[in-house]
Amino acid sequence: MSTVIKVLGTSCSKCLLLEKNVRAVVAEMDMDAEVIKVDNIEEIINYGVLMTPGLVINEEIKSTGRVPSDKDLKELFTQYI
Repeated sequence: MSTVIKVLGTSCSKCLLLEKNVRAVVAEMDMDAEVIKVDNIEEIINYGVLMTPGLVINEEIKSTGRVPSDKDLKELFTQYI
């Protein structure tokens, strides 16, 4: 089963940076993952995220309000490969 990673946020610079970093780390780790950018405010609120960007892996919120480092992303993603 493929991992689903969602980046929650509008087009703010941090949201765009997180999406770029997530896609780069997924490619570097050769993960079987689908990366989805969620920019619908209602959908973001439904996750309970009040500060963007948000990072959701397989419907579990893993980070909000910050851009995790590539090292942090790799540590998070390791459990899903």
